[in-house]
Amino acid sequence: MKISDIMTANVISISKDESVAAAARLLRRYNVGALPVTDRDMRLRGIVTDRDIATRCVAADADPKTTKVGEIMSRGIITASPGDTVGSAVRSMSSDQVRRLPVIDDGRVVGMVTLCDMARARSCEMEAAEALAEISTNIRRR
Repeated sequence: MKISDIMTANVISISKDESVAAAARLLRRYNVGALPVTDRDMRLRGIVTDRDIATRCVAADADPKTTKVGEIMSRGIITASPGDTVGSAVRSMSSDQVRRLPVIDDGRVVGMVTLCDMARARSCEMEAAEALAEISTNIRRR
């Protein structure tokens, strides 16, 4: 099964120049845990998660209304391509302990794939469960 078969194609993204408060509102409105941070051409610049907001903004006593997404976003993001297999994405997610991957085609964000997407696809249930178990542990197995 390919990533394009299970990814969410309608991606809500945000600019690095938007406020953290705006990012939090988008996360709540669309009931998602992460937003790709993109430029005008939908090229990936980073990702901002609910955890980034909690740890890098709120816990740091920064003001979400004036702090920019670019100041707290994660960089060096692991990505997938639409033609990648679900198995390869699971391996990437497990080794890097992430729960979601932006899907990039020709340098642009075209989707997001999450462990939840994998669990919904019947043939991926076991792989998704194994990835979640590895991601949820604090000890990396090599």
